[in-house]
Amino acid sequence: MNGKERIAAIFAHQPTDRVPIYMGSMSSRIASKVLGRTAYVGGGFMKWREAVALWDGEAAHREFLEQAKQDALDLAAALDLDYVRPAYWRDSTKPTRKIDDYTFLFGDPEKKWYVMRFDPRTELYNEIDRSVDPEPTEADLERYVAYVERSAALAHPTPASFFNLENAIAVFGETKAIHGGGIGISIPWYQTYGGQIWLEMAILRPDLVGRILDAKVKTAVKNIKVQAQMGIRYLHGGGDFAGKHGPMYSPQVFHDLMLPRLQQVSAACKEHGCYHLFASDGNLWPVADDLFGKSGVEGFYEIDKDCGMDLRRLRQRFSHLTLLGGISSARLHRGTRQDVEDEVMSALTVAKEEGSILVGCSNMVVPETPYENFMYMMELLHKHC
Repeated sequence: MNGKERIAAIFAHQPTDRVPIYMGSMSSRIASKVLGRTAYVGGGFMKWREAVALWDGEAAHREFLEQAKQDALDLAAALDLDYVRPAYWRDSTKPTRKIDDYTFLFGDPEKKWYVMRFDPRTELYNEIDRSVDPEPTEADLERYVAYVERSAALAHPTPASFFNLENAIAVFGETKAIHGGGIGISIPWYQTYGGQIWLEMAILRPDLVGRILDAKVKTAVKNIKVQAQMGIRYLHGGGDFAGKHGPMYSPQVFHDLMLPRLQQVSAACKEHGCYHLFASDGNLWPVADDLFGKSGVEGFYEIDKDCGMDLRRLRQRFSHLTLLGGISSARLHRGTRQDVEDEVMSALTVAKEEGSILVGCSNMVVPETPYENFMYMMELLHKHC
């Protein structure tokens, strides 16, 4: 079997010749060692590099985009993964001012602005300062919701809307499985207007939050149709909403606001012959029956083992669910060689006994992960899968 056939069988809950190999996300530092050059992959690194390229002009930005396309696919080939991530994070907002090599100001310096700084050691790219803004009023939130609704109504995605997906299909379409995205449904609480106020609104104004979620569903349905026409069957969605102690809002809020919208996305995926996958870090057991049982979600990635999301328990409780991951990013980062071996072999054992599992690092392979640990994980995966 090749990777494409292997993944199709895994999602259909059929036997495979071996356990397929998956990788959630990669830091540029580790990927650069794999490829032998600076690799344009990762999270904060990619957002910072795009800011640099945009600041340097159109030609530099075109070069950034081409390198980002190439490196995502070269990394999948170098690691011989069965399941291909076609692109990594981006932010196409052009900076207003370059403060230093790692720091940019965005927006209007005289009115509304924010400053982002990149840390080369951790590859984090975070906001470090911003203009003082008044807390949004309900009228402000109403206007924002109307804006989100208009944007969803006007959205007309095409194959080119999904960065590097056409290129990935041309390179790997016959040999490896490729996933798409653009179907995330989550209550907004970070990296959006209003921030955590939306967690309060889920209680005080669930109608407003519901309208945002409905707009997200409308966009997701459009994205599903286009990617299905491209031949993409595995669609990544979700959105972080939990920590080690559980979700950031109550199971009742999840049931009332999230569940019906997830069901709509799942129904659209099924209509177009696709699988709906959901991701969130943290302990999701308090909402597991809704999220994995009633929602129609068929795959779960970013499985946070360190917060209790156990592969075997998940497979035995939700037999329809396909799981992606199983190896702790933290253990890969901080563990010994023996820790890495124990982690890999434990995940492979469960995958072979329970089935329907793609094994790999569940989340980001962080920059300070010892390269020897990473390569030992890959060696074990290819040797024992």
